[in-house]
Amino acid sequence: QLAESGGGLVQPGESLRLSCAVSGFTSGFLGIGWFRQVPGKERERVSCISFYDDSTYHEDSVKGRFTISRDNAKNTVFLQMESLKPEDSAVYYCAASTWGPPFVCKSSMINYWGRGTQVTVSS
Repeated sequence: QLAESGGGLVQPGESLRLSCAVSGFTSGFLGIGWFRQVPGKERERVSCISFYDDSTYHEDSVKGRFTISRDNAKNTVFLQMESLKPEDSAVYYCAASTWGPPFVCKSSMINYWGRGTQVTVSS
């Protein structure tokens, strides 16, 4: 029900836009979050958007560089990533929750996960 795309290999300072296509029974989704994970580390939250009021949240590490948005007509949520750094390299996951309201964008409150897309930032 959640399918990520748009990952790839880019150089530091470049941009990427990730997409999360939402399909199937989605009327219960309260919001979408983007999370990322590198081998040996815990999955971390990156950005979130609430479907109730379109409010957004970005972790301090990406604030000012990443933007989360959605296109209701296309049932797609985007993560626009600018000024990418090597430390942004990770597998990025799109995730949704039906537990609530309100939408709580934490791993422990997520019950739907995509398969992930690899983002590598390297010169």
